[in-house]
Amino acid sequence: MICRFAAAAGLMTFAMAAFAQQGLPPPTPLYPGAAPRSIEPEPLPPLPSAPTAPPVISSTPPAAAAAVAAGPATQRVFCDQLVTVRLADRDGIPDPYRQFIGIWSDAAWTPQLCAALVVETVQPDGTASIVYAFGPMGSNTRRPGGVLHGIGVIRDGELRFQNSDGTQFAFRPLYADLDGRLTTPQGQNYQAVFKRTL
Repeated sequence: MICRFAAAAGLMTFAMAAFAQQGLPPPTPLYPGAAPRSIEPEPLPPLPSAPTAPPVISSTPPAAAAAVAAGPATQRVFCDQLVTVRLADRDGIPDPYRQFIGIWSDAAWTPQLCAALVVETVQPDGTASIVYAFGPMGSNTRRPGGVLHGIGVIRDGELRFQNSDGTQFAFRPLYADLDGRLTTPQGQNYQAVFKRTL
């Protein structure tokens, strides 16, 4: 038995050495006539032109000057914060922005910080009226929360806004949810999935 094992190990070593000495054929291109792709780092293409900074949101509601009317007011609690919500009729929203309208919650940027986003209306130019709520996870945390009302901008399939301390937010549709990214002024990045809430 030991002799068979030793013979098999020797045969494997010999086969590996012989295989290592053989040159591998060049890869077959997936698209004939296409130049082979490098595995070296390549420079990224330039970013599309975008506003220099996302809109800043405040803790007070913006003036109501919406071309798309919001629906009746309802109150909900997100992250221990009472939030008044007015959702526009989705049929009145331009098609590319319709998927953003709604209540998005059950998200946590960190194990201590929960968040919810309400996109109430979106104008034909991509300007969105939003409500952002945040607060501590759990009732035994003394960290304050808040509700921010403001305006965001939807460009290239992404909703962006910024709060008054410079923290930037970006949201993209992810199947039936929103994939959120938060970047602090110090450069810390967080990601969370916001679930559509009825």
